[in-house]
This record gives sequence, structure tokens and C-alpha cells, in this order.
Amino acid sequence: MSRDMTISPLTTPATSSGGGSWIDSISDWAVSMMETIGAPGAGLAIALENLFPPLPSEVILPLAGFTASRGSFTLFEAIFWTTAGSVIGATVLYLLGAWLGRDRMRSIVSRVPLVNLEDVDRVEDWFNLHGYRAVFFGRMIPLFRSLVSIPAGIERMTVWKFLVLTTAGSLIWNCVFVMAGFYLGENWQVVQAYADVFQKIVIAAVVLFVGYFVVSRIVRIRRKGANRDTA
Repeated sequence: MSRDMTISPLTTPATSSGGGSWIDSISDWAVSMMETIGAPGAGLAIALENLFPPLPSEVILPLAGFTASRGSFTLFEAIFWTTAGSVIGATVLYLLGAWLGRDRMRSIVSRVPLVNLEDVDRVEDWFNLHGYRAVFFGRMIPLFRSLVSIPAGIERMTVWKFLVLTTAGSLIWNCVFVMAGFYLGENWQVVQAYADVFQKIVIAAVVLFVGYFVVSRIVRIRRKGANRDTA
């Protein structure tokens, strides 16, 4: 089977319609990585996706499954290496959080408008109570997949527990998308459509939460100011 025959099903549909150029670029880059160094290329792509969240795992993982279905490597290798890449990327961010530390993080947050250290204390209390679940389930939520590793490092979650939870959550997420790409074959892009809907829901929820936080904080500040004026 020639190289051109392998990558053409991945790039032709989107380019022929004149759209999806960004996804095409990601697809071509990921396929090139996988064809150059095999299954470890899929792992490297996912490790980079953890460090640079704009790289969509919802594209890279089905592509790894599709490439495995063409015989470039086995399904087991695709799942193993993508999960290894997830853990490596998450560990780098965990170490970043550990380096940042609680005191430095609080110093940075204290300079952010509309945010005070009471908010930080609440987040810390919440993470100390739900941190294990946050790390596990966070690996299956777009955007938060990468970010959840940083507070785990800041709070110095036990390393082996972090690695076990990260590996378990990543394995579930990766299996779903890799196997979908493997069994859908050239129709792997169907997975992306459903993943896009899920990601938009998550983004909408985040936007609503941030909007609520900003509005409520402005109202609270104005009330404090009014109370001082009347005192």
C-alpha cells in the first residue's frame, strides 16, 4: 500500500469542499508523525496536545485508530502509545504546577482583577475535597484535560495517585476515540462531529460560568462601595 493511498482519504473530503483547512493541517501533521515513526508518533502528537490544548485530541485519536486499521501499527499499539503520550503531557503540566507552588500562585492571582484570595481558598478547599475525581474525570472533558494537571501539581497531590488516575482516565478517553477511528475507517471524521458538539457544550458552560462570576463580583464590589458611602 503506498503512502499516497494512506493519507488521501484523510485530506480529500475537507479540501474538496474548500473548508476545514485548519483541521486538514492538523490531520496531515498527525498522519505524517504516525507514518514517520509509527505508533510512538501518535503518542508524541497526544503529548503535545496536552501541552497545547488547541491541538484537538478528538482529531488525533481517531486518526491513530484509522491509521492502525490500515495496518501501519496495531490497535493495541495505538491505544498504548496515545495513553503514554497523555500521561507524559499531563506529568509535564503537573511538574509545572508543582514548580509554580501555592505561594507563587496566590501572588499571581492577587493581581488579577475581580479575583481575590478568598476565591483561591474556595478552589483549594474544593480541590482538596474532590481532587481525585477531578483528575480522573477531567481527563475526559475537553479543555480541562490539560488544565486539571496544574492544580494537582500546585496542591502536591501524591505523584503515584496522580499517575494512576491520569492513566485510568486517559485510557478510557483514548480507547473510545481510537477504537471509533479504527472501526469507522475512512469515516473516522464522524467522531469529530459528535466531539465538536460536546466541546461546544463545555465551552458554553464555561462562558456562562465566567459571565456569572464577573457579573456577581461587580455587583458585590458596587454594593460594598455603596455601603461605605452610606456608613
